[in-house]
Amino acid sequence: MTEHSGTSPVGRRTVLIALAVGAATAQQAPAATPAAAPADAAAAVCTLTKEMTEGPYYLDGALVRSDITEGKAGVPLGLALTVVDSACTPIGNALVEIWHADALGEYSGYVGGNGHNESDDGIFLRGGVLTDSSGVADITTVYPGWYRGRCSHIHVKVHTGVTLTSDGSFTGGSTLHTGQLFFSETVTSAVAEVSPYSANTVTRTPLSQDSVYDGGGASSGLLTLTALGSSASSGYTGTLTLGVSGRPETPETTAPWSRAQPGSKGSRGATARRFPPSPILDTHRSLATTGL
Repeated sequence: MTEHSGTSPVGRRTVLIALAVGAATAQQAPAATPAAAPADAAAAVCTLTKEMTEGPYYLDGALVRSDITEGKAGVPLGLALTVVDSACTPIGNALVEIWHADALGEYSGYVGGNGHNESDDGIFLRGGVLTDSSGVADITTVYPGWYRGRCSHIHVKVHTGVTLTSDGSFTGGSTLHTGQLFFSETVTSAVAEVSPYSANTVTRTPLSQDSVYDGGGASSGLLTLTALGSSASSGYTGTLTLGVSGRPETPETTAPWSRAQPGSKGSRGATARRFPPSPILDTHRSLATTGL
């Protein structure tokens, strides 16, 4: 699995500020001082930032829930994600959805793509919550692992106007933002030494060599992490503010290429959306099972 940012134009820009807090790894973790924001994080507030590719591992039908771990082992990560508009006014009742790989670099619904055998319920490390009146959505997960060609990262979408469904998911609405969240290389290096991350057999790509992250710091999704304890295994808490323009994305904004092999789906029947074939994605697959 490897990802490629491609050269498709950015259809819309959003406001993004990232402040994330982190806690320790079962080795020596970075001190309780913020570990990842090069530049003044506050300067990123209300700064227009390009969106990031959705990638090939998105599944429709995510559950609306605050804890997306499904019992997955890993360094705890608690996120408080705040959604604001271009005037920095909080947006309530927006659905913030995230998805990411587990400690071994496997996505639910696609287990095996990073070379590890494990059970696949189709829903682990996927889901989202509605923001409160202050624009805040709290989500509990684990620190993401890595897979071939990519650094550790989390995918995020912001939807408005959704309708909650009886099966615990959502439908309708508009997608206002698609992005990715990134982590300090120092913190990720510490996490990589802790079980089960240490069992990941794939060579880790550092942040500086990632094909999607552009080195833009907080304005490009780099989280500010603060350790909660004396070791990385203690976990991380974090805050992140996403500012959106309020205009729905166009189909072109969400990477118009096939997201899965035919028939891939999670256990809830959430099937990956189909798009026309892409020469870029086909090239990646021929090189080595790739993804974003």
